[in-house]
Amino acid sequence: MTVSHHPTEELILSYASGALDEANSILIATHLSLCAQCRDVYNAAESIGGELLDDIDTAEITNTSFDEFFSSIEHFPLDPVIKPSTSIPQNTFLPNPLRDYINFSDGKINWRWLGPGLRYHSIEASSEFAKVGLLKISPGTKVPHHGHSGKEMTMVISGGYTDGIDKFSRGDVELADPSLIHQPVAEPGEDCICLVVTEGNLRPTGALASIMNKFSSF
Repeated sequence: MTVSHHPTEELILSYASGALDEANSILIATHLSLCAQCRDVYNAAESIGGELLDDIDTAEITNTSFDEFFSSIEHFPLDPVIKPSTSIPQNTFLPNPLRDYINFSDGKINWRWLGPGLRYHSIEASSEFAKVGLLKISPGTKVPHHGHSGKEMTMVISGGYTDGIDKFSRGDVELADPSLIHQPVAEPGEDCICLVVTEGNLRPTGALASIMNKFSSF
């Protein structure tokens, strides 16, 4: 599998440092599990961080330094809280970092109906400004034409889609901001399932605005 579209290095470095919020961390961790190129970036960041710690001369650390150090730790974001799931199906298409965040019922994902050919599964995450969930698009279905009031990351988990600009397959990440207006269309042959992180609301531009408003309300 070749991944062609990636998150920014800034996001990967923020994730490596523990500074990234939970919603975005879920997506980055999931992408890293499928993308060797971005794992190299992550591993390099981890290695540099370890070397910096090794270079600290402990003999020069004062009590004041320790106080400042432990005070700063209190402001670090907590590690993502894993929500245990039950009845996780065997041989699931979901990458390992994502599985524990999904609510299964009898081995199936609990999807909510958005509109014809569109289903959504909300994921709990302790992020102040971002929300995250799975979007399921039936083969050949067009997502209503829309823009964005904030940033959005979409990662393909299975299947694929085109949006008139590019094509995205398993592992690929599309980055969107208020300058992008598009209409994703699922590839024929199988459902397209995406992990979507949104900051702000979607801005529908077509006749099916009610569907996008429903998506933004989850």
